[in-house]
Amino acid sequence: MELYHLAMRHRSMNSHRAKDKLYNNERLEFLGDSILSSVVSDIVYHQFPEYREGDLTTLRSKVVQRATLDQLAVDIGLKPLIISYSKTDSDKDKHITGNAFEALIGAIYLDKGYAQCKKFILSLIRDKFIDIEQLSRCEINFKSKFIEWTQRRKVIYQFHHTIQDSAYGNYFLAELYVEGILVGSGNGHSKKEAEQRACKIALGTIKKKTFKQELNQIKPDVSLQIATDVAEEDNDTP
Repeated sequence: MELYHLAMRHRSMNSHRAKDKLYNNERLEFLGDSILSSVVSDIVYHQFPEYREGDLTTLRSKVVQRATLDQLAVDIGLKPLIISYSKTDSDKDKHITGNAFEALIGAIYLDKGYAQCKKFILSLIRDKFIDIEQLSRCEINFKSKFIEWTQRRKVIYQFHHTIQDSAYGNYFLAELYVEGILVGSGNGHSKKEAEQRACKIALGTIKKKTFKQELNQIKPDVSLQIATDVAEEDNDTP
């Protein structure tokens, strides 16, 4: 039981003493991340025999991405079990639930072995909470979709990055501009994550009438072209 208790122990519970630095779930999280990646690789390899290596890698990343694991941890009831210094820790550390899930995987592996750990993961990912077939059809590369939009319209886009300090490390803020117009912003643990979130917001912004009117003042020809593509854009699902 000590392993499972440790899996739910957030690093905010550490004291300033050196011997307590490792008494949190980060080592178990490291172990669980590797095991989860291995099991998910096995699942997608056998479930999608027609997929090439790059497609398998993309699908695996969709399953083990932070947003998916964060929600999975909530769905199976882990959030109330997490031991942290205060209730606000879950707001400051956006991935506290997903990290705890990976730590749980590490604890199960050490306690029961790989076979039982794999069985547990399969019961959640393949059979109950995550529809891999649906994920395989989802578009999550918002940045690629946004860049394609700018290239078709021949408009200039630019990211502006800043670093935000917090008690749990640095966060990146990405602000996205089209021809100098702010269309989206997002934060994350990496520039890539922040940019993806900014692009997701931007894909909604560029459909709005107010954006088209503002862009019309800068590049009327582009705004006119966008107006002719309304039906196409309305069918897009960012």
